Amino acid sequence: MSLNPAVIRLQFPSLQRKDVFFDNPGGTQIARHSLERMQRYLLECNANHEGAFRTSRESDAVLNEARAAMADFLNAASPDEIVFGNNMTTLTFNMARALAARLRPGDEIAVTRLDHDANISPWLLTAEDRGCKVTWVDFDVEDGTLKMDEFSRAMERRPKIAAFGYASNALGTINPARRLTQMARDAGAIVYIDAVQFAPHGPIDVGELDCDFLVCSSYKFFGPHAGALYGRLDLLNELKPYKVRPASNAAPHKFETGTQNHEGIAGILGAIEYFEWLGGQFEDAKDWRESGLSGRRLTLKRAMTAIRSYEFELSRALIEAIESVPGTRIYGITDSRRLEERVPTVSFTMEGISPRRLAERLAEEGLYVWDGNYYALAVTQRLDLEDRGGMLRVGAVHYNTLEEVGRLREALHRIARSWT
Repeated sequence: MSLNPAVIRLQFPSLQRKDVFFDNPGGTQIARHSLERMQRYLLECNANHEGAFRTSRESDAVLNEARAAMADFLNAASPDEIVFGNNMTTLTFNMARALAARLRPGDEIAVTRLDHDANISPWLLTAEDRGCKVTWVDFDVEDGTLKMDEFSRAMERRPKIAAFGYASNALGTINPARRLTQMARDAGAIVYIDAVQFAPHGPIDVGELDCDFLVCSSYKFFGPHAGALYGRLDLLNELKPYKVRPASNAAPHKFETGTQNHEGIAGILGAIEYFEWLGGQFEDAKDWRESGLSGRRLTLKRAMTAIRSYEFELSRALIEAIESVPGTRIYGITDSRRLEERVPTVSFTMEGISPRRLAERLAEEGLYVWDGNYYALAVTQRLDLEDRGGMLRVGAVHYNTLEEVGRLREALHRIARSWT
């Protein structure tokens, strides 16, 4: 049984419009489950933390349920390993500041040129503050894959922290996260993974990855503007947060500074409940119980695996559609035999027209896409595209359809003909 796009799209109120949302790497549309969770929270139990009265107790119960759901989504060992925050960027800056106390002048931090700047700048600033060195790992400009030989050499330098992405928000490349983590852990480094771009596209298992930290944002996986971070409990307990004095000293709460976005956290719970609903549609499909998972964790595994399978066709169709247009150049993996190495995020340029103007022309036809560098500044600089407006990015998720890809193809051909 495969995904039924017609049924899926009914779960997203904004998709009843005729517009085509290919801007998903910048933020997906919200699932009905998430929207309803937020509304219910605000109407029924909108209160601050740890009060003696009913709405506060009910509010805390929702937040605890969301923490447990997020632990299930990432297959974390405990809900206490989940920290909520505004977004991946804010969480990373906060965690980088806490980790900085472990660093000494001359220590090294490894980052990659394939990453979003939110997993680069926090570490550059940390290095600057602490007198540390930064080791950059490059990527292959031909296919957008991380240079593993350079990563290996970087690990030989015994960095204290190794930061990399699960998937590139610019080129769609999926990094071999498990292998990278093992190499970094063997070198004695703390491993910090940005999983924002991968989270809507496939299953994440922090236990299998064996990473120290992994962070994502729910507005990239059909929820509200809120973020979540997984951290190994021993590290969370050990690290000193920067917080006000009366706040909790226990993990994970000690890293959640100030009053949290409670309705946003409720929305995260709703987004995971959407995945749970989706996974429930595949009970007769492949049995994943040999993995040792059960209950919601098993259901979520089914959901994310079904999404991953469906999106292979979207990736293939997007690449073929763009390559059929004269004057286009895709940056990243285009080989249809290597679709497992990418998510359906495809960036390209078209000869004779700037990415911004191309985005504007597509918007006129109801096709929403991104242009520029999408905060993956190191990528566009490495490709020598930053001063030329970056790239045009088309990003599909499982609510997109092959018919929508067809609309994109036709629009690009019309624009190419009119521009020449």
